Amino acid sequence: MSVLISAPTIQLIPSLAEKVGLNEAIVLQQLHFRLCISENWRDGYKWVYKTYEDWKKQEFPFWSVDTIFRTIRKLEDQGYLISTSSYNRMHADKTKWYRIDYDFLHEVTSQIALSESGNSGVLNRQNKKSRASDLPKPITKEVPKNTTNNTIKEIVEDNLDVVSVIDYLNERAKKQFKTSSKATIRLVQARFREGYYLEDFKKVIDTKVKEWLRNPRWEKYLRPSTLFNATNFENYLEESKSSQTSGNRVVNSFELDFSKGEF
Repeated sequence: MSVLISAPTIQLIPSLAEKVGLNEAIVLQQLHFRLCISENWRDGYKWVYKTYEDWKKQEFPFWSVDTIFRTIRKLEDQGYLISTSSYNRMHADKTKWYRIDYDFLHEVTSQIALSESGNSGVLNRQNKKSRASDLPKPITKEVPKNTTNNTIKEIVEDNLDVVSVIDYLNERAKKQFKTSSKATIRLVQARFREGYYLEDFKKVIDTKVKEWLRNPRWEKYLRPSTLFNATNFENYLEESKSSQTSGNRVVNSFELDFSKGEF
């Protein structure tokens, strides 16, 4: 059986993928489709409710549950998705309800050439200010076969620089900073424009986490505004290099003394 079909598969606006990320654009498009046909009205909006396992089984069988979780989490952090579990009948039920913030999506992607959606009328009844036409017609479950590996790589790299830095900081420092913070985005992008690389950010984060984590006085400074400030960042990066050099000297000294039988 052929894995390719002649009928239309995923319809995705490339500029949307460039703006929010490839995986994120696919999730937004499929959620848009589900909202169009949803009958779940709450507080004047249409919602779709699913577990992460449901998303995998019903919508994205080509992704792992972890990939779906990370993609949805980024869309929530960036403000494209609004989610809640407050509509569940049982308090113990943590299944999440989702809707797209179409006004925010339109504001962020206002430069994208809008496409007419066959289901936009449904969403206009949901919200007079809805920007449902920002997304094309619903997608199927098929993965696009005409997207090259180089194109995917470029799209992902262009849109995940800030997310990668903040995710790494959150992981190492046990924090929950949002990747949608405009101040944070400006700081990180400014350092990238100065010629620094992702590895430089990781070195700074690792150095200060090692020094400040679990220190009541200094732990609060494990934050983007301190770490990625122009002057601080340069100084902390030099500290990381000095620390590495010092560590190498200790290792070399140990090896030399050990060879002389002094230990």
